[in-house]
Amino acid sequence: MKTALGLSMGALLLLTACADTATMSKAGDERAGFATVAGISRQATGAEAAWLQSPAERQAHAQRVRAIVQGKTISAEQAVQVALLNNPGLQASYADLGLSAADLWETALGPVPSVGISVSGLVSGDVTRSVEGTVASSILDLVTKKSRTRAADLEFRQAQLAAAGETLALAHETRRTWIEAVGAFEAAGLVGRAQGAADAASELAAQLGETGALSRADQAREHVFTAELAAEQAEARLEAQLAKEKLVRLLGLWGTDTDFYVPDSLPALPRSAPNRANIERMALENRVDLAAGRLELEAVAARYKLSGQTRMLSDAEVVAGVEIEREGRDNERSPIVDVAFSIPVYDTSGLISRRGKLEYLRSANSLAQTA
Repeated sequence: MKTALGLSMGALLLLTACADTATMSKAGDERAGFATVAGISRQATGAEAAWLQSPAERQAHAQRVRAIVQGKTISAEQAVQVALLNNPGLQASYADLGLSAADLWETALGPVPSVGISVSGLVSGDVTRSVEGTVASSILDLVTKKSRTRAADLEFRQAQLAAAGETLALAHETRRTWIEAVGAFEAAGLVGRAQGAADAASELAAQLGETGALSRADQAREHVFTAELAAEQAEARLEAQLAKEKLVRLLGLWGTDTDFYVPDSLPALPRSAPNRANIERMALENRVDLAAGRLELEAVAARYKLSGQTRMLSDAEVVAGVEIEREGRDNERSPIVDVAFSIPVYDTSGLISRRGKLEYLRSANSLAQTA
């Protein structure tokens, strides 16, 4: 039995040696791929992104966010920074990046072999007793492991760009919402000042009406105008509050952390717009969604080639081991090698090829449309 177990463990170690340790090391990091996301975010927005994975990290960043916003007037840059540190939806997209890294880790690890040990004939005497140890693993998984690892690595790189795209989209939406909130409060302030002038004009009209210098019709017009401005002021204040509420949600704030302010007026427009003749080329080269689309196209091509390698046999398994059989005082060892595979009843090669071709065409046309 010791011999059988030793040979089985030897075969298991041989299969384990096929694992891609370099890829496993890259994908096994708890923040695998996030350095790329943080670098893209820092270059595009100037803000720092964070992937919070423990209560201590969340607490530390919550204190940092509170120091930025509580009781203070925040700028657009500060709003973007808080959103990247505190938005729960962004943290969920980073978890998707971690799941993609786990998939790559699993693929690089290789097929998981199964070990079996069986003992028969336990009755003492001259009855035959045998001990059998086996290690089973999929042949196709071993043969196609390199191709599957490459496809998984492409999908992992695509997940990094997708997470970076979510980060940049949140930064853009936060900046736009901050501008909308500041504009809404500035509009409310303008209506408020107009309301003050209208109130003074209405009071003056009433006094002139008492002296007979202003007709009742003219007095009524002044009062109606004042009432309309009062309604507009209430609506402007509501719109400003709703705009701030939207900003609060993007920043991921609640409770006393929502006690912050935005400026009363928008910053001045730049004197001139930047003149970039190559703006279209820069956009095509630097947009993360286009880069992700190119990687998706490569991943589809890799999977399609892989399906061509495996579509003839849906599964195949090799079993290697040794059987020790004892009859009386004599031991007899015999190696065991079994190969088992299943062949589909229907020929699905045409279906798989068709599906792969259509998936590739869909990805290619989607990329062209985005560009």
